[in-house]
Amino acid sequence: MEESKSATQADTTGNLGAKDSAESQANEATGEVSSQMPNKPTEETEARYKRMKLFDKVMQKSLNKFIEDASFNRFVSMFHPLYSKNPQRMESIHKQFIEELRRTIQEDLNKLIEEGQLELKLNELDKLERAAKDSPDPAWRPSGVPEQDFCSLLMPYYQKQEAYMRRELKKIQAENAALAQKVQSGRESIAQTENRISATIDEWKASVTEFERLASSLRPADVFDV
Repeated sequence: MEESKSATQADTTGNLGAKDSAESQANEATGEVSSQMPNKPTEETEARYKRMKLFDKVMQKSLNKFIEDASFNRFVSMFHPLYSKNPQRMESIHKQFIEELRRTIQEDLNKLIEEGQLELKLNELDKLERAAKDSPDPAWRPSGVPEQDFCSLLMPYYQKQEAYMRRELKKIQAENAALAQKVQSGRESIAQTENRISATIDEWKASVTEFERLASSLRPADVFDV
């Protein structure tokens, strides 16, 4: 009996030890998983997610409303002779038409969102909104006069264009002045060259004349007669 009791106590102690070991391993595993789990999303990320979700909800609602306008009755009214011959076939065609229409519109919306970088533009809008909050200047509001609002919108653009044109004009004028200076230098160089050529010709003519005078003075004139 005592041996049986001791064996029972030993088994109980072993089971408790194994249970404690299993619990400790489970706690360690839970801690590792908790450490590997990503942090909770920030408020900004959550706001972006809700915004995109709201945009998708609005688009889906608009799409559903558009699809509702393409009802079966309206579809049948356009193809009444075919419907009168085979109503079931026409119903199947309308169902396929609605599915294809929905799929095509959804693909176009996805392409527009992707190509237009909608999420990036919305993020830029958030940055502008935060910058406007930090700015001490009052935000722009329409005056109620479209002409004034339109001018206030276009005036900065035209001022930038005017400043750009003025810079380009100064640049072109400076280039023209440099070219004119080069042309003037070239003309002066040509004039100096012409003067040197004329002086050289005059010197050569004078040398020939002097040579002829010396030659005529050294010998009688009849020596040169033929």
